[in-house]
Amino acid sequence: MSIRPIKSISQATPTIEGAGVKLHRAFGFHTKNEFDPFLLFDDFRNENPKDYANGFPWHPHRGIETITYVLSGSVDHADSLGNKGTLNAGDIQWMTAGSGIMHQEMPNGNQSGQMHGFQLWSNLPSSIKMTAPRYQDISGENLPEIVEDDGTKVKVIIGTFWGQKSPVDGIAADPQYLDIFIPANLRKTFNIDTYRHAFAYVYDGQGWFKDASNPQGVLLEKQIDGQELNIADLSGDRTLIHFDNGDDVTVQAGPNGMRFLLISGAPINEPVAWHGPIVMNTREELRQAINDLNNGTFIKPQH
Repeated sequence: MSIRPIKSISQATPTIEGAGVKLHRAFGFHTKNEFDPFLLFDDFRNENPKDYANGFPWHPHRGIETITYVLSGSVDHADSLGNKGTLNAGDIQWMTAGSGIMHQEMPNGNQSGQMHGFQLWSNLPSSIKMTAPRYQDISGENLPEIVEDDGTKVKVIIGTFWGQKSPVDGIAADPQYLDIFIPANLRKTFNIDTYRHAFAYVYDGQGWFKDASNPQGVLLEKQIDGQELNIADLSGDRTLIHFDNGDDVTVQAGPNGMRFLLISGAPINEPVAWHGPIVMNTREELRQAINDLNNGTFIKPQH
């Protein structure tokens, strides 16, 4: 067993998407293959309705899958196939865009006006780029949550972990998506299959991730192995930790505990041709998708 080295530690950056929604992007667009099979990860978190109320009006998707996880507030969604619904706090949606779909997502705040959620884009391999679109909407109460005696909590959003399996199935990237809480000052190790690409995203509290490779990691390793902890070196809110290959991720929570997402998936290892919400394998396929969009043939007949 080996600790996964840390490739990089970075902060999500502010950006604006949709019709003026303010959010933070952890990665996307300029990191096409680094997180393969994942393409983009956004943290949409606001307390002022004017920063999200206009939402994400009708827009196309082809060649990818999108995973939306709502923590606070709700998201109304609809598509060109007639599907519609609402994701409430704790719910997830896995949408396979496949051959093409028009989609909209309109966020709503809770009683205090707060809205918080995440969206992850996952690539589709060339063999099923043009598969029929489908949805998996899962209520939060149906997601398994593991609670350990030491207070650690792991909600299994996608995949299987510690004997518990999410109801989401049939996903091309065979992902594992975990929402983890670790109590104050507790150290935990989580196993991830070596062949998967993996990252963590801290969104509440602070902690240290052990690393056995780079100069920054040497400091982190000493800290996590019991020497004096320097609070200035904590990974805190909106921090992205990108891991290299290995078997385990070891983390120690800071004095207030921490909550983070731990996400991994099997790399597809195929070329990427990308234009906004359309991701294909070649420039020619991308041009065809844009032509389809312009001439009204983007939505394919469903059989």
